[in-house]
Amino acid sequence: MLLLRDILITKEKDYLLDHLILLIIPILNVDGHERVSHFNRPNQNGPDEMGWRTNSWNLNLNRDYMKADTPEIRAFLELFTTWLPDFFIDNHTTNGADYRYHITYALERYGNIDSKLGKWGSEQFLPSVINSVEEKGFLSAPYIEMKEKTIESGIVDAPLPPRLSTGYTTVQNRLGLLVETHSLKPYENRVSSTLAMNVAALEYLNKNFRTIKTLNAKADTATLKMKSLPVAFELSEKCNPFQFKGFQSFLEKSSITGNEVVRYSNIPSDFEIPLFNDVQVTKIIRIPKAYVIPREFEHIAEILKQHGISVKQLGTARHMSVEQYQFDSAEFAKKPYEGRYCVKVACRVDSITRQFPKGTFIVPTRQRTLRVIVNLLEPEAPDSFASWGFFNAFFERKEYAEAYVMEPLAQKMLSSDEHLRKEFFEQLHDEDFRNDPDGRLDFFYQRSPYFDINENKYPIYRVTNTR
Repeated sequence: MLLLRDILITKEKDYLLDHLILLIIPILNVDGHERVSHFNRPNQNGPDEMGWRTNSWNLNLNRDYMKADTPEIRAFLELFTTWLPDFFIDNHTTNGADYRYHITYALERYGNIDSKLGKWGSEQFLPSVINSVEEKGFLSAPYIEMKEKTIESGIVDAPLPPRLSTGYTTVQNRLGLLVETHSLKPYENRVSSTLAMNVAALEYLNKNFRTIKTLNAKADTATLKMKSLPVAFELSEKCNPFQFKGFQSFLEKSSITGNEVVRYSNIPSDFEIPLFNDVQVTKIIRIPKAYVIPREFEHIAEILKQHGISVKQLGTARHMSVEQYQFDSAEFAKKPYEGRYCVKVACRVDSITRQFPKGTFIVPTRQRTLRVIVNLLEPEAPDSFASWGFFNAFFERKEYAEAYVMEPLAQKMLSSDEHLRKEFFEQLHDEDFRNDPDGRLDFFYQRSPYFDINENKYPIYRVTNTR
C-alpha cells in the first residue's frame, strides 16, 4: 500500500512504471485475512491484530501452486498464465531462530531453472538489490532454514519445490524473489524493510527491462529443445562457512517441557556456521513426445489447462506405442499433509502398444510449460499428481480370490508350467516368502488371468512414437 501511494498519489516513484506493468495482489488468502484475532500468531511482534495462515478449508495456499486444490490458487493461476509476468515477488513473514537480520531472501539459481536466467539473477540482480536494501540500514541474508534444530547446525540453500510460489514461477521459466521478514521484528520494521526490498527489485527491473524480457524469451525457447529434465534434488554434506549475525543464546532446562529450551538474549553475536548449498540431482526425466491421459481423468486435464498447458483430445481412436510406469514401491505418509496423503513411489517402465479411444487427452511436451508438465505428470517428481495422492486408489487391490478357489488353480498352474514351477521353488529359498501362506498363494494369483492388470500401474502414459 505504501508503494502504491508513492506511485499513484505522491508520484514519488511513478518512474517505476516507465518500463514496468505491476500486477499487485494485496490479499491472496482472503479467508485467513478475515479471520482476525489478537492471538493468531504467538511469536509475531505486531500488529495488534492479524489474520490466519490458512484459508477456510485449513489449507496453506503456499503449498498449493502445483496441485491447485484451492479456489484462491486457481484464480492466481488464471491471472499468472493470462499475463505471464516477467518477474515475480512474494512477500512473507517467517518464524524460526532469532537473529539480527531484518530481512531475508531467496531466488532460484539451481538446476530447476534455465541456467542463464539463474546466473543473471544470482550474479546481477541479487547483488544490486541487496546493496540497495543494506544502504537503507536493513541487514539482509539468504533465507534462514536451519539444517537441524539449532542455528549452529547450519543453514541450507536448496532448490525451492514448485509447490511454493517462487518455486512454481521457476518451472514457468520466471524468476521469483522470496522476501521474508521475521515475525519477532517490530511491525514497522517489517513493513519498511519489505518496502525497501520491493522498491530495490523494481528499480533494477525497470532499468534492465530489456535484459529480463530477453532472458525469459530465450529460456522459453530453450525449454522447447530440452531432451531431459531434473526433477528431484538433495544437498550433499559439503558446506561453506557463513558468518552469521545472531544473538547470544543459551539452553535452559524447562520444568514445563522437561527438556532444554533455547533462550535468546539481546546481545549481538557474530559466529561462523556451515552453509549447505551443494545441490545434487537425484532424478532426471527423459522427456517423451507427449503424455496420454485417459478421458476419465478429465479433472487432471483441467488442472493442466489452469497452468497454461495446451491439452488436446483425440478426434478418433488411435493405436499408439507408449510407455507405462509400474509402481515397484509406494511409501505413504503417516499423516495427511495439506489435506492429502502423499506418497513417495519408485517405478519401472514397460513399453506397450494399445488403442486409445476418441476423447483421450494428449499433452504435447514441446511447450514453454514443459517444466510444469513433467513435474506434474512424472510420478517420481516430488510435486507430481501421483506424489500428492491423486492416484492412491491404484495402489489398492479391488478383487480377490479365496484360498479354497485359488489353491486348486495354483496346483494346476504349478503342474502345467515348468518355468513357473522353477520360479516358485526358487522363491521358496526366501524365508519370509516360505513362511507367508498368503504371499505364496498371491504368487500364483498375480500370474493368473484373474489378476487385475491395472493394479500398481500408473494410468498416464508416455508417447514414444505413433502409427
